[in-house]
Amino acid sequence: MEPNTATDALLVIDLQNDFCPGGALAVEGGDEIVPTINLLAQKFAHVVLTQDWHPPAHISFASAHNGALPYTTIDASYGSQTLWPDHCVQNTPGAAFHAALSVPHAELILRKGFRTGIDSYSAFLENDHSTPTGLGGYLRERGLTRLFLCGLAYDFCVRHSAIDGTALDFECFIFEDVTRAVNLPGSVKATDQAFEEAGIQRVQSADILAL
Repeated sequence: MEPNTATDALLVIDLQNDFCPGGALAVEGGDEIVPTINLLAQKFAHVVLTQDWHPPAHISFASAHNGALPYTTIDASYGSQTLWPDHCVQNTPGAAFHAALSVPHAELILRKGFRTGIDSYSAFLENDHSTPTGLGGYLRERGLTRLFLCGLAYDFCVRHSAIDGTALDFECFIFEDVTRAVNLPGSVKATDQAFEEAGIQRVQSADILAL
């Protein structure tokens, strides 16, 4: 399991203020994983950070739909869309990375969800499951084929990034102890099942940190 500097990358998913306690879409314990992520990053020569980067009135915001409540769903042109509290709005403190995140050698910040009319859970594809973010091409051109994912949230952006990465022929692993879930009804169970069906292994940070 020792990271290979030629082929491996750590993907840190959406470790932003709005997803941490006190944020607009807080994930319970989201800030607890920051120190371990900082340690893990030191084990990887290649690190990519993703960043939710929504414009105001984004389609995923409940406030953009008259009378809609957060955590309900709508039928968007690209399929079902969960509605969320306004979060990670471009150039706001909530969209910034957690202040304790320290990955000075990160090579790329991949921003997603910046188009008003479509959401992007995945780091690879927008929620229409066809529009690429460009991350796949970036990784391939650099010869990075094995990906280790951590961050927020386990049952949404981490899940979709790992599933799409696997479908694009990257070998994906989840640092299970270095992620936290939104935990909507059934979302964690569905994520566990999706990982099993896709053959995505869930590993522990100690598997790397002990080396």
